Parts: sequence; structure tokens; C-alpha cells
Amino acid sequence: MSTNFHTHSEYCDGRGTLREYVDYAVAHGFGALGFSSHAPVDFDNNFALPAERYADYCSEVRALRDEYRGRIDLFLGLEIDYVPGLLDDFTPLVQQGGLDYFIGGVHLVTVPGDTMPADRSERADHLWFIDGPRYETYDEGLQRLFGGDIRRAVTAFFQQSNEMIERTLPPIVAHIDKIVMHNRGRYFSPDDGWFQSLLGETLLLAHEKGCIVEVNTRGLYKGRHTDFYPSRRALADMNRMGIPVIVSTDAHCPEDLTRTEGAHEMLREIGYRNVVERL
Repeated sequence: MSTNFHTHSEYCDGRGTLREYVDYAVAHGFGALGFSSHAPVDFDNNFALPAERYADYCSEVRALRDEYRGRIDLFLGLEIDYVPGLLDDFTPLVQQGGLDYFIGGVHLVTVPGDTMPADRSERADHLWFIDGPRYETYDEGLQRLFGGDIRRAVTAFFQQSNEMIERTLPPIVAHIDKIVMHNRGRYFSPDDGWFQSLLGETLLLAHEKGCIVEVNTRGLYKGRHTDFYPSRRALADMNRMGIPVIVSTDAHCPEDLTRTEGAHEMLREIGYRNVVERL
């Protein structure tokens, strides 16, 4: 049964209406589809669901769920960024929307101990954006906020991830090692002992808190990475730990829903024992 629970539409930084996603999923034999727009964040940006459209988003997903009942199961969710001092309590969003699930992730890294400005127009200057199509943005934030100290910056990413897992107990943890994407082998190797130690601590915490860790394929089909998130090496460790995984394409247009890039076959090859198909 084909499913995808990490899905972005025109409500945030994706392309395509919710209905277009549903029709594509039905046409390709999906049994379930979860929508997970980027949650509203209180600073100027071009990627998140605007707060004033949150109610419309939730209403449309529910209307489509009723309309397509019996053909596909639809789920209402959000991908929520954990940002200390700005978005570190997910409960209000979850309750307000009556969500079926949420995905917790870190795309915006803060300097530990930094205080988020009261003026929303100044907040972006306190955030290291590790995602997006431009590695120059990654490099600029690394220099501006961490003085180019990659080990300190990567440590901040994993510490923020750990804090998110501890405080919010996300049902699914998004692209748990995505910090490697714009590194491109320039600043460190994912095989470095210090990196493996940080990643291992986060994986252990996710396991202790009962989280599902997604196997995210977007880096591969967008040509921004040479492996899944998390890597095959990490997945072998996760299998020994007994961490459940779910394959997601992190879709930003309907056609992305089927871009699994051989993830299921890879998991079978390494003998992964706990693969979740649906929530």
C-alpha cells in the first residue's frame, strides 16, 4: 500500500492544490495521504503556512477527507519547526487545528543561549537556515552566527533536535541528519567520530521517546544529496536499535509523491525490521 505523510502544497512552499495531490495519489493507488504544511512561524518568510490561512487549510483537508472517503484515507497534519524562544510549544497549534499528527523538524538553528528579539522583523537575523536550494545561505548563516565554527554549529543543530524531541514528543521526526545537505563534504565528513556521536545521541533519544524517524528521499531526487536522510549507515544503526521508520518523499508538488527513489527496496536489502506504512 502506497502512503505519504510528508506533503507540502500551495498553502506553504509547495505547488499544487490539495485536491490535485489527492487525485494524483488516488490515480497511483495510494491508500493514505497525510498533508503536512509548514506550520506558521512568527517572522517574515516565504515558506510557511500563513497564520491567517491555518483554519482554511484544516477545513479543506477535512472536506476532502469526507469527499474521498472509501477511496483514500486523508490525514491532517503539520510539519512544525522547533525554534527556541519562538516556536517551542507545539500544543497550541496541534489543539487549534485538531491535528491527526505532526512532524517535528529543525530547519532554523539558533545560537544556544541567544534571546529571540521582540521585533519580528529582526528575528530572521538570529536564525541559521540550513535548508532551501542555495548553499550560499547555509554558508552565510554559518559565518554570521557561528563564526564559521562548523562543529559548534552542527552541535547546536543536534542539541536543538534533542530539545524538540524531549519537549514535544513528535510522532515523526523529519530528516534527522539534514544538516549534512549543504555541507557537500566541504566542512566535515559524516563519518567523523564527533558527528556520529551527536547523531547517535539524537537517535537514541528518539528511540527512548517512541518517535518514528522518517526516511526522507527529497535530497536524492532534487540532486542536493547523495543519500537518504538519514543515511544508510545511520539506518543500519537504527535497525539494531529497533527504531521504527516511515518512508516519505517530502513532496512539494503532486508528482513528488511517487519519488521514493528505491527507499523501500533499500530497507529490505539491509533487513530493516520496523517499517511503518501508515499512522
